[in-house]
Amino acid sequence: MRPKRRAVTAVPRTPDRNATPARRPARRGTTGGVAPTVAPASGPSRTATSARLALESVDLTVDLGRGLVLPNPILVASGTFGYGIEYGDVVDVDRLGGICCKGTTLKPRIGNPTPRVTETPAGMLNSIGLQNPGVDAVIEKYAGEWTTWKAPVLVNVAGESVHDYVEVARRLDGVPGVAGIELNISCPNVGAGGLQFAIDAGAAAEVTAAVRRATDLPLLVKLSPNVADIRPIARAIADAGADALTAINTLSGIAVAPGRRKPLLGNIYGGLSGPAVKPVALRIVYEASQVVKIPVVAIGGVTELADVLDFLAVGAVAVQVGTAIFADPTLPVRLVDQLAAECAERGLTSYRELIGTALPAKAQRPSAKGVEYRP
Repeated sequence: MRPKRRAVTAVPRTPDRNATPARRPARRGTTGGVAPTVAPASGPSRTATSARLALESVDLTVDLGRGLVLPNPILVASGTFGYGIEYGDVVDVDRLGGICCKGTTLKPRIGNPTPRVTETPAGMLNSIGLQNPGVDAVIEKYAGEWTTWKAPVLVNVAGESVHDYVEVARRLDGVPGVAGIELNISCPNVGAGGLQFAIDAGAAAEVTAAVRRATDLPLLVKLSPNVADIRPIARAIADAGADALTAINTLSGIAVAPGRRKPLLGNIYGGLSGPAVKPVALRIVYEASQVVKIPVVAIGGVTELADVLDFLAVGAVAVQVGTAIFADPTLPVRLVDQLAAECAERGLTSYRELIGTALPAKAQRPSAKGVEYRP
């Protein structure tokens, strides 16, 4: 199947101070894994050569447990990269550390009423509503293509009940091309009056344990920032059998319509993402990393190498790039090269030496106490 090109809508983003000059992205199958540049007749490009040497000299592999080893710590976040094939003519997907595909449910969903998306200062609000064709159609349409890629594909799974999550996981179990599951538990639990699984430690543990029993696939669980203290929830999920955590999902927000007589989004509420959420994401990763032994993958406002380094410093083993992809789909691949070059410049043979450098020796008090006003 030949991937189709998709139009990309620009959103505000922080300029990438570490970015190299833009160049045409490589197609899949490029030898050496480095995007080609125009080389002088006398020999290869110095930039391409140095990038290749950096990639070869630095170990960027990431072990997320249960046999899931990523080639590098730069992934693309769910909801921003479709099912991967949409970007096939723009991005060399084999260069990515991993792909978290669009949220997938048991049955097809048409999503929320429009408008669904709006820009905000330093980010965007989205209220797509998990529009997707359902798990059976996802397997039929995309799994075959995923088997041809080097980048592992994690299916983001959503549901309204424990049964929904379990049934989707069972159907994905053993499907060639599916490397793992990322549980989106920031969904309303219909059995608990609409309470989100992600904001209650007991509910989060229940759905995690149920999915763990249903599949042998590597299991990542996505944390919500819409809580006062993430630590007991993170511990409960880890104890229930998750192989890794991803943090964070979007923050709940609204926008006001022109005329200021009603909210803008058709669903009223939307999820805030982009550079504006990075400080919150850093805080969640920082706190979760202190209380769990399983890996934490960071998400939230990554637009440049400095953001990647910040998340590694507070304990993340990898990062997902999300909203910035809408403005620059080539950013994730470029970050892979920049991280390798940064490590090589520091004389490091593995990026793992950058992980946890900003963590305290002992677990600190939660931010719910730490941010109290003190004159």
